[in-house]
Amino acid sequence: MADGPVAELLLRRLEASDGGLDSAELATELGVEHQAVVGAVKSLQALGEVIEAELRSTKRWELTSEGEEIAREGSHEARVFRSIPPEGLAQSELMRLPSGKVGFSKAMSNKWIRVDKSMADGPRVFRVVDSMEDEVQRRLQMVQRGQAEKLGEKERSELRKRKLLAEVGSWQDRPFKPYNFLAQGVLPDSGHLHPLLKVRSQFRQIFLEMGFTEMPTDNFIESSFWNFDALFQPQQHPARDQHDTFFIRDPAEALQLPMDYVQRVKRTHSQGGYGSQGYKYNWKLDEARKNLLRTHTTSASARALYRLAQKKPFTPAKYFSIDRVFRNETLDATHLAEFHQIEGVVADHGLTLGHLMGVLREFFTKLGITQLRFKPAYNPYTEPSMEVFSYHPGLKKWVEVGNSGVFRPEMLLPMGLPENVSVIAWGLSLERPTMIKYGINNIRELVGHKVNLQMVYDSPLCRLDAKPKPPPTQEAA
Repeated sequence: MADGPVAELLLRRLEASDGGLDSAELATELGVEHQAVVGAVKSLQALGEVIEAELRSTKRWELTSEGEEIAREGSHEARVFRSIPPEGLAQSELMRLPSGKVGFSKAMSNKWIRVDKSMADGPRVFRVVDSMEDEVQRRLQMVQRGQAEKLGEKERSELRKRKLLAEVGSWQDRPFKPYNFLAQGVLPDSGHLHPLLKVRSQFRQIFLEMGFTEMPTDNFIESSFWNFDALFQPQQHPARDQHDTFFIRDPAEALQLPMDYVQRVKRTHSQGGYGSQGYKYNWKLDEARKNLLRTHTTSASARALYRLAQKKPFTPAKYFSIDRVFRNETLDATHLAEFHQIEGVVADHGLTLGHLMGVLREFFTKLGITQLRFKPAYNPYTEPSMEVFSYHPGLKKWVEVGNSGVFRPEMLLPMGLPENVSVIAWGLSLERPTMIKYGINNIRELVGHKVNLQMVYDSPLCRLDAKPKPPPTQEAA
Protein backbone atom coordinates (compact mmCIF):
# COMPACT_ATOMS: atom_id res chain seq x y z
CA MET A 1 0.00 0.00 0.00
CA ALA A 2 1.06 3.56 -0.62
CA ASP A 3 1.26 6.17 2.09
CA GLY A 4 -2.10 7.67 1.01
CA PRO A 5 -4.30 4.61 1.62
CA VAL A 6 -2.37 3.71 4.78
CA ALA A 7 -2.89 7.23 6.10
CA GLU A 8 -6.62 7.01 5.38
CA LEU A 9 -6.92 3.63 7.13
CA LEU A 10 -4.91 5.01 10.04
CA LEU A 11 -7.33 7.92 10.48
CA ARG A 12 -10.33 5.59 10.38
CA ARG A 13 -8.82 3.28 12.99
CA LEU A 14 -7.97 6.28 15.20
CA GLU A 15 -11.51 7.58 14.93
CA ALA A 16 -12.87 4.21 16.08
CA SER A 17 -10.29 3.82 18.84
CA ASP A 18 -10.47 5.40 22.27
CA GLY A 19 -6.94 4.95 23.61
CA GLY A 20 -4.76 5.31 20.52
CA LEU A 21 -3.05 2.73 18.36
CA ASP A 22 0.24 0.86 18.41
CA SER A 23 2.01 1.23 15.06
CA ALA A 24 3.49 -2.26 15.16
CA GLU A 25 0.13 -3.88 15.92
CA LEU A 26 -1.58 -1.77 13.23
CA ALA A 27 1.01 -2.81 10.64
CA THR A 28 0.32 -6.47 11.46
CA GLU A 29 -3.44 -5.98 11.22
CA LEU A 30 -3.22 -4.14 7.88
CA GLY A 31 -0.65 -6.54 6.47
CA VAL A 32 1.84 -3.79 5.58
CA GLU A 33 5.40 -3.00 6.50
CA HIS A 34 5.80 -1.16 9.78
CA GLN A 35 7.78 1.54 7.98
CA ALA A 36 4.72 2.26 5.80
CA VAL A 37 2.69 3.03 8.92
CA VAL A 38 5.50 5.23 10.27
CA GLY A 39 5.59 7.10 6.95
CA ALA A 40 1.82 7.67 7.09
CA VAL A 41 2.14 9.02 10.65
CA LYS A 42 4.87 11.48 9.63
CA SER A 43 2.85 12.61 6.57
CA LEU A 44 -0.16 13.40 8.77
CA GLN A 45 2.04 15.19 11.30
CA ALA A 46 3.43 17.39 8.53
CA LEU A 47 -0.10 18.65 7.77
CA GLY A 48 -0.37 20.27 11.18
CA GLU A 49 -2.41 19.37 14.21
CA VAL A 50 -4.13 16.35 12.67
CA ILE A 51 -2.78 13.60 14.91
CA GLU A 52 -0.44 13.31 17.86
CA ALA A 53 2.26 10.64 18.05
CA GLU A 54 4.77 9.66 20.68
CA LEU A 55 7.72 7.29 20.51
CA ARG A 56 7.50 4.27 22.75
CA SER A 57 10.07 1.54 23.11
CA THR A 58 8.90 -1.96 23.98
CA LYS A 59 10.77 -5.14 24.79
CA ARG A 60 9.81 -8.62 23.66
CA TRP A 61 11.01 -11.70 25.46
CA GLU A 62 11.22 -15.29 24.32
CA LEU A 63 12.65 -18.51 25.68
CA THR A 64 15.85 -20.03 24.48
CA SER A 65 15.87 -23.68 23.43
CA GLU A 66 17.06 -24.65 26.93
CA GLY A 67 14.37 -22.41 28.43
CA GLU A 68 11.64 -24.17 26.39
CA GLU A 69 12.90 -27.54 27.64
CA ILE A 70 12.80 -26.39 31.28
CA ALA A 71 9.33 -24.89 30.83
CA ARG A 72 8.20 -28.30 29.59
CA GLU A 73 10.09 -30.70 31.91
CA GLY A 74 11.13 -28.57 34.90
CA SER A 75 14.35 -26.92 36.03
CA HIS A 76 17.58 -28.84 36.49
CA GLU A 77 17.46 -28.43 40.26
CA ALA A 78 13.84 -29.69 40.39
CA ARG A 79 14.76 -32.76 38.34
CA VAL A 80 17.69 -33.46 40.67
CA PHE A 81 15.39 -33.13 43.70
CA ARG A 82 12.84 -35.54 42.23
CA SER A 83 15.51 -38.11 41.37
CA ILE A 84 16.61 -38.48 45.02
CA PRO A 85 14.72 -41.27 46.84
CA PRO A 86 13.96 -41.09 50.61
CA GLU A 87 16.99 -43.27 51.39
CA GLY A 88 19.27 -40.86 49.49
CA LEU A 89 21.44 -41.23 46.42
CA ALA A 90 25.20 -41.56 46.02
CA GLN A 91 26.69 -38.24 44.88
CA SER A 92 28.73 -39.96 42.19
CA GLU A 93 25.58 -41.53 40.75
CA LEU A 94 23.67 -38.23 40.91
CA MET A 95 26.41 -36.45 38.98
CA ARG A 96 25.96 -38.89 36.10
CA LEU A 97 22.35 -37.71 35.58
CA PRO A 98 21.70 -35.34 32.60
CA SER A 99 20.89 -32.45 34.94
CA GLY A 100 23.23 -33.58 37.71
CA LYS A 101 26.03 -31.00 37.65
CA VAL A 102 23.92 -27.88 37.14
CA GLY A 103 20.97 -29.10 39.19
CA PHE A 104 23.09 -30.19 42.16
CA SER A 105 24.63 -26.73 42.76
CA LYS A 106 21.30 -24.94 42.33
CA ALA A 107 19.46 -27.40 44.61
CA MET A 108 22.17 -26.99 47.25
CA SER A 109 21.89 -23.20 46.94
CA ASN A 110 18.11 -23.47 47.44
CA LYS A 111 18.72 -25.72 50.52
CA TRP A 112 16.56 -28.48 49.06
CA ILE A 113 19.26 -31.15 49.49
CA ARG A 114 22.27 -31.91 51.65
CA VAL A 115 25.42 -34.06 51.34
CA ASP A 116 26.46 -36.54 54.02
CA LYS A 117 30.17 -37.25 53.65
CA SER A 118 30.35 -39.66 56.60
CA MET A 119 28.77 -42.59 54.74
CA ALA A 120 30.92 -45.71 54.37
CA ASP A 121 30.24 -46.02 50.63
CA GLY A 122 31.12 -42.37 49.93
CA PRO A 123 29.25 -39.04 49.98
CA ARG A 124 25.49 -39.45 49.77
CA VAL A 125 22.83 -36.85 48.91
CA PHE A 126 19.57 -36.60 50.89
CA ARG A 127 16.45 -34.46 50.63
CA VAL A 128 16.15 -31.65 53.20
CA VAL A 129 12.53 -30.71 52.44
CA ASP A 130 9.59 -32.92 51.60
CA SER A 131 8.47 -30.84 48.62
CA MET A 132 9.47 -27.74 46.63
CA GLU A 133 8.03 -25.23 44.18
CA ASP A 134 9.78 -25.01 40.81
CA GLU A 135 9.76 -21.21 40.46
CA VAL A 136 12.04 -21.27 37.41
CA GLN A 137 9.58 -23.43 35.45
CA ARG A 138 6.65 -21.27 36.57
CA ARG A 139 8.33 -18.02 35.43
CA LEU A 140 9.29 -19.49 32.08
CA GLN A 141 5.73 -20.67 31.51
CA MET A 142 4.54 -17.09 32.26
CA VAL A 143 6.82 -15.86 29.49
CA GLN A 144 5.34 -18.46 27.15
CA ARG A 145 1.86 -17.11 27.94
CA GLY A 146 2.99 -13.54 27.08
CA GLN A 147 3.16 -12.39 30.70
CA ALA A 148 6.88 -11.54 30.80
CA GLU A 149 6.13 -7.96 31.87
CA LYS A 150 4.61 -9.31 35.09
CA LEU A 151 8.02 -10.62 36.13
CA GLY A 152 10.28 -8.30 38.09
CA GLU A 153 13.50 -6.97 36.56
CA LYS A 154 15.54 -9.09 39.01
CA GLU A 155 13.66 -12.25 38.01
CA ARG A 156 14.14 -11.60 34.29
CA SER A 157 17.80 -10.81 34.88
CA GLU A 158 18.31 -14.13 36.68
CA LEU A 159 16.72 -16.05 33.80
CA ARG A 160 18.90 -14.19 31.32
CA LYS A 161 22.05 -15.05 33.30
CA ARG A 162 21.11 -18.71 33.07
CA LYS A 163 20.57 -18.24 29.30
CA LEU A 164 16.96 -19.35 29.56
CA LEU A 165 15.45 -16.05 28.43
CA ALA A 166 16.41 -13.69 25.63
CA GLU A 167 15.32 -10.18 24.67
CA VAL A 168 14.40 -9.95 20.99
CA GLY A 169 13.36 -7.09 18.76
CA SER A 170 11.50 -6.87 15.49
CA TRP A 171 14.68 -5.58 13.78
CA GLN A 172 16.26 -9.03 14.07
CA ASP A 173 13.88 -10.37 11.47
CA ARG A 174 14.27 -7.47 9.05
CA PRO A 175 16.55 -7.44 5.99
CA PHE A 176 19.21 -4.72 5.98
CA LYS A 177 20.99 -3.35 2.95
CA PRO A 178 24.80 -3.58 2.99
CA TYR A 179 26.57 -0.64 4.61
CA ASN A 180 28.45 1.55 2.12
CA PHE A 181 31.74 2.37 3.80
CA LEU A 182 32.83 4.51 0.81
CA ALA A 183 29.88 6.90 0.99
CA GLN A 184 30.71 10.49 1.97
CA GLY A 185 28.74 11.84 4.89
CA VAL A 186 27.69 15.40 5.60
CA LEU A 187 30.54 17.47 7.00
CA PRO A 188 29.88 18.34 10.65
CA ASP A 189 29.70 21.96 11.75
CA SER A 190 33.02 23.05 13.19
CA GLY A 191 35.11 26.09 13.94
CA HIS A 192 37.56 27.53 11.43
CA LEU A 193 40.89 29.23 11.96
CA HIS A 194 41.20 32.87 10.96
CA PRO A 195 43.74 33.42 8.12
CA LEU A 196 46.01 35.29 10.57
CA LEU A 197 46.18 32.21 12.79
CA LYS A 198 46.94 29.97 9.80
CA VAL A 199 49.84 32.15 8.67
CA ARG A 200 50.99 32.56 12.28
CA SER A 201 51.25 28.79 12.69
CA GLN A 202 53.44 28.60 9.56
CA PHE A 203 55.79 31.33 10.83
CA ARG A 204 55.96 29.65 14.22
CA GLN A 205 56.85 26.32 12.60
CA ILE A 206 59.70 27.98 10.65
CA PHE A 207 61.17 29.46 13.82
CA LEU A 208 60.95 26.10 15.61
CA GLU A 209 62.63 24.34 12.66
CA MET A 210 65.51 26.84 12.97
CA GLY A 211 65.93 26.00 16.67
CA PHE A 212 64.34 29.11 18.20
CA THR A 213 62.53 29.22 21.55
CA GLU A 214 59.25 31.12 21.90
CA MET A 215 59.33 34.04 24.33
CA PRO A 216 56.47 34.74 26.78
CA THR A 217 54.47 37.68 25.37
CA ASP A 218 51.36 37.70 27.55
CA ASN A 219 51.74 41.25 28.93
CA PHE A 220 49.89 43.59 26.54
CA ILE A 221 50.19 46.33 29.17
CA GLU A 222 53.83 47.28 29.54
CA SER A 223 55.79 49.90 31.44
CA SER A 224 57.56 52.67 29.53
CA PHE A 225 60.78 51.37 31.06
CA TRP A 226 60.68 48.01 29.24
CA ASN A 227 59.00 49.41 26.14
CA PHE A 228 61.40 52.38 25.66
CA ASP A 229 64.06 53.03 28.31
CA ALA A 230 65.56 49.53 28.39
CA LEU A 231 65.96 49.80 24.59
CA PHE A 232 68.07 52.99 24.94
CA GLN A 233 65.25 55.10 23.51
CA PRO A 234 65.35 58.61 25.07
CA GLN A 235 62.41 59.91 27.06
CA GLN A 236 61.96 62.88 24.72
CA HIS A 237 61.68 60.63 21.63
CA PRO A 238 58.61 61.48 19.44
CA ALA A 239 57.40 57.83 19.62
CA ARG A 240 56.70 58.38 23.33
CA ASP A 241 54.15 61.12 22.65
CA GLN A 242 50.44 60.47 23.11
CA HIS A 243 49.74 60.87 19.40
CA ASP A 244 51.80 57.69 18.77
CA THR A 245 51.26 55.62 21.95
CA PHE A 246 48.25 54.54 24.02
CA PHE A 247 48.99 55.33 27.68
CA ILE A 248 47.02 53.63 30.47
CA ARG A 249 45.03 55.79 32.89
CA ASP A 250 44.42 53.09 35.55
CA PRO A 251 46.81 51.73 36.69
CA ALA A 252 48.87 54.62 35.45
CA GLU A 253 52.25 53.45 36.78
CA ALA A 254 54.23 50.24 37.11
CA LEU A 255 55.17 49.57 40.72
CA GLN A 256 57.72 46.77 40.31
CA LEU A 257 60.92 47.38 38.36
CA PRO A 258 64.42 45.86 38.85
CA MET A 259 65.90 48.95 40.53
CA ASP A 260 69.57 47.99 40.22
CA TYR A 261 69.08 47.54 36.47
CA VAL A 262 66.99 50.74 36.35
CA GLN A 263 69.90 52.71 37.85
CA ARG A 264 72.29 51.39 35.21
CA VAL A 265 69.85 52.33 32.45
CA LYS A 266 69.42 55.81 33.98
CA ARG A 267 73.17 56.34 34.11
CA THR A 268 73.59 55.21 30.49
CA HIS A 269 70.89 57.63 29.30
CA SER A 270 71.93 60.67 31.31
CA GLN A 271 75.71 60.27 31.69
CA GLY A 272 76.75 57.68 29.13
CA GLY A 273 78.91 54.63 29.65
CA TYR A 274 79.98 51.40 27.99
CA GLY A 275 81.74 53.44 25.31
CA SER A 276 78.81 55.80 24.77
CA GLN A 277 78.32 59.43 25.79
CA GLY A 278 74.56 58.87 26.32
CA TYR A 279 71.88 61.45 25.60
CA LYS A 280 72.92 63.95 28.32
CA TYR A 281 69.47 64.72 29.75
CA ASN A 282 67.71 64.50 33.11
CA TRP A 283 66.28 60.93 33.06
CA LYS A 284 63.12 60.64 35.19
CA LEU A 285 61.87 57.50 36.96
CA ASP A 286 58.26 58.75 36.89
CA GLU A 287 58.38 58.81 33.10
CA ALA A 288 59.75 55.26 33.01
CA ARG A 289 56.98 53.99 35.30
CA LYS A 290 54.15 55.10 32.96
CA ASN A 291 52.04 52.18 31.77
CA LEU A 292 51.06 51.83 28.13
CA LEU A 293 49.84 49.36 25.55
CA ARG A 294 53.09 47.99 24.19
CA THR A 295 54.07 49.45 20.83
CA HIS A 296 56.29 46.51 19.83
CA THR A 297 57.22 43.03 21.02
CA THR A 298 60.85 44.20 21.41
CA SER A 299 59.86 44.90 25.02
CA ALA A 300 59.39 41.13 25.42
CA SER A 301 62.82 40.63 23.80
CA ALA A 302 64.34 43.04 26.33
CA ARG A 303 62.81 41.09 29.21
CA ALA A 304 64.06 37.79 27.75
CA LEU A 305 67.60 39.13 27.25
CA TYR A 306 67.63 40.53 30.81
CA ARG A 307 66.67 37.10 32.17
CA LEU A 308 69.37 35.54 29.99
CA ALA A 309 71.96 37.94 31.38
CA GLN A 310 71.20 36.82 34.93
CA LYS A 311 72.18 33.23 34.11
CA LYS A 312 75.88 32.57 34.69
CA PRO A 313 77.79 31.51 32.71
CA PHE A 314 76.28 33.01 29.55
CA THR A 315 74.63 30.52 27.19
CA PRO A 316 73.87 31.45 23.54
CA ALA A 317 70.14 31.66 22.82
CA LYS A 318 67.67 32.11 19.96
CA TYR A 319 64.26 33.59 20.74
CA PHE A 320 61.16 34.47 18.73
CA SER A 321 57.74 35.96 19.38
CA ILE A 322 54.53 36.50 17.40
CA ASP A 323 51.98 38.63 19.19
CA ARG A 324 49.84 41.75 19.19
CA VAL A 325 51.08 45.35 19.52
CA PHE A 326 49.23 48.69 19.68
CA ARG A 327 49.92 52.09 18.16
CA ASN A 328 47.90 55.29 17.89
CA GLU A 329 47.73 55.10 14.09
CA THR A 330 45.29 56.72 11.67
CA LEU A 331 43.12 53.90 10.32
CA ASP A 332 43.30 53.29 6.58
CA ALA A 333 43.55 50.41 4.12
CA THR A 334 47.02 49.39 5.37
CA HIS A 335 47.13 50.59 9.00
CA LEU A 336 45.28 49.61 12.19
CA ALA A 337 45.61 50.67 15.79
CA GLU A 338 46.56 47.10 16.68
CA PHE A 339 48.45 44.53 14.64
CA HIS A 340 50.81 41.57 15.07
CA GLN A 341 54.57 41.72 15.10
CA ILE A 342 56.92 38.84 14.33
CA GLU A 343 60.34 39.11 15.95
CA GLY A 344 63.47 36.97 15.96
CA VAL A 345 66.48 37.45 18.27
CA VAL A 346 69.85 35.63 18.36
CA ALA A 347 72.38 36.19 21.17
CA ASP A 348 75.89 34.74 20.86
CA HIS A 349 79.58 35.62 21.01
CA GLY A 350 80.96 37.76 18.18
CA LEU A 351 77.88 38.05 15.97
CA THR A 352 78.25 40.53 13.10
CA LEU A 353 76.18 42.10 10.35
CA GLY A 354 77.19 39.19 8.11
CA HIS A 355 75.61 36.71 10.53
CA LEU A 356 72.43 38.80 10.52
CA MET A 357 72.24 38.80 6.72
CA GLY A 358 72.86 35.06 6.62
CA VAL A 359 70.12 34.29 9.16
CA LEU A 360 67.73 36.61 7.31
CA ARG A 361 68.39 34.83 4.01
CA GLU A 362 67.75 31.45 5.65
CA PHE A 363 64.58 32.74 7.34
CA PHE A 364 63.06 34.36 4.25
CA THR A 365 64.06 31.40 2.03
CA LYS A 366 61.89 29.21 4.23
CA LEU A 367 59.07 31.69 3.54
CA GLY A 368 59.60 31.27 -0.20
CA ILE A 369 61.28 34.68 -0.56
CA THR A 370 64.69 34.25 -2.22
CA GLN A 371 65.39 37.67 -3.78
CA LEU A 372 66.50 40.01 -0.97
CA ARG A 373 68.10 43.42 -0.71
CA PHE A 374 69.32 45.23 2.39
CA LYS A 375 69.19 49.00 2.84
CA PRO A 376 70.83 50.96 5.70
CA ALA A 377 68.33 52.43 8.13
CA TYR A 378 68.07 54.01 11.58
CA ASN A 379 66.59 52.54 14.76
CA PRO A 380 67.15 53.97 18.28
CA TYR A 381 68.22 50.61 19.70
CA THR A 382 70.09 48.92 16.81
CA GLU A 383 73.34 49.95 15.15
CA PRO A 384 73.91 49.09 12.36
CA SER A 385 70.29 48.80 11.18
CA MET A 386 68.87 47.50 7.88
CA GLU A 387 65.55 47.46 6.10
CA VAL A 388 64.88 44.22 4.23
CA PHE A 389 63.39 44.40 0.72
CA SER A 390 62.12 41.59 -1.49
CA TYR A 391 61.26 41.62 -5.19
CA HIS A 392 57.51 41.17 -5.74
CA PRO A 393 56.91 39.50 -9.14
CA GLY A 394 53.27 40.58 -9.21
CA LEU A 395 53.97 44.24 -8.50
CA LYS A 396 57.26 44.03 -10.44
CA LYS A 397 59.05 46.10 -7.83
CA TRP A 398 61.02 45.80 -4.59
CA VAL A 399 58.84 46.01 -1.45
CA GLU A 400 59.85 46.27 2.22
CA VAL A 401 59.28 43.01 4.11
CA GLY A 402 61.02 43.69 7.44
CA ASN A 403 63.44 45.62 9.59
CA SER A 404 66.58 44.39 11.29
CA GLY A 405 69.76 45.34 13.11
CA VAL A 406 72.33 44.61 15.83
CA PHE A 407 71.27 45.69 19.33
CA ARG A 408 73.40 48.55 20.68
CA PRO A 409 75.89 47.96 23.55
CA GLU A 410 74.06 50.73 25.50
CA MET A 411 71.07 48.37 25.57
CA LEU A 412 72.87 45.05 26.23
CA LEU A 413 75.66 45.86 28.67
CA PRO A 414 73.47 47.44 31.40
CA MET A 415 71.56 44.14 31.42
CA GLY A 416 74.72 42.34 32.45
CA LEU A 417 75.53 40.53 29.19
CA PRO A 418 79.26 39.95 28.51
CA GLU A 419 81.01 42.57 26.36
CA ASN A 420 81.82 40.13 23.53
CA VAL A 421 78.18 39.04 23.19
CA SER A 422 76.22 40.53 20.29
CA VAL A 423 72.50 40.26 19.65
CA ILE A 424 71.04 40.38 16.13
CA ALA A 425 67.32 40.87 15.64
CA TRP A 426 64.71 41.37 12.94
CA GLY A 427 60.99 41.90 12.77
CA LEU A 428 58.04 42.12 10.38
CA SER A 429 54.28 42.33 10.60
CA LEU A 430 51.99 39.31 10.36
CA GLU A 431 49.19 41.14 8.54
CA ARG A 432 51.14 42.09 5.40
CA PRO A 433 52.20 38.55 4.37
CA THR A 434 48.69 37.32 5.25
CA MET A 435 47.10 39.92 2.96
CA ILE A 436 49.48 38.98 0.16
CA LYS A 437 48.87 35.26 0.69
CA TYR A 438 45.05 35.53 0.60
CA GLY A 439 44.77 38.40 -1.90
CA ILE A 440 43.27 40.91 0.57
CA ASN A 441 43.78 44.58 -0.37
CA ASN A 442 42.20 46.27 2.68
CA ILE A 443 43.46 45.33 6.13
CA ARG A 444 40.02 46.18 7.56
CA GLU A 445 38.65 43.19 5.63
CA LEU A 446 41.13 40.97 7.51
CA VAL A 447 40.74 42.32 11.06
CA GLY A 448 37.88 44.22 12.66
CA HIS A 449 34.11 44.55 12.52
CA LYS A 450 34.03 44.57 8.69
CA VAL A 451 35.42 41.06 8.41
CA ASN A 452 33.26 38.72 6.35
CA LEU A 453 32.95 35.54 8.40
CA GLN A 454 32.41 33.53 5.23
CA MET A 455 35.96 34.52 4.26
CA VAL A 456 37.19 32.84 7.44
CA TYR A 457 35.20 29.73 6.52
CA ASP A 458 36.38 29.59 2.89
CA SER A 459 40.05 30.54 3.31
CA PRO A 460 42.26 27.58 2.36
CA LEU A 461 45.06 26.03 4.35
CA CYS A 462 48.13 28.26 4.48
CA ARG A 463 51.15 26.77 2.74
CA LEU A 464 54.02 29.20 2.32
CA ASP A 465 55.59 28.48 -1.06
CA ALA A 466 59.05 27.67 0.22
CA LYS A 467 61.39 26.43 -2.47
CA PRO A 468 63.62 23.49 -1.45
CA LYS A 469 67.33 24.01 -1.74
CA PRO A 470 69.01 22.09 -4.61
CA PRO A 471 71.20 19.22 -3.42
CA PRO A 472 74.95 19.95 -3.37
CA THR A 473 76.84 18.74 -6.43
CA GLN A 474 80.24 17.09 -6.33
CA GLU A 475 82.70 17.32 -9.16
CA ALA A 476 84.38 14.13 -10.28
CA ALA A 477 88.03 13.81 -9.36
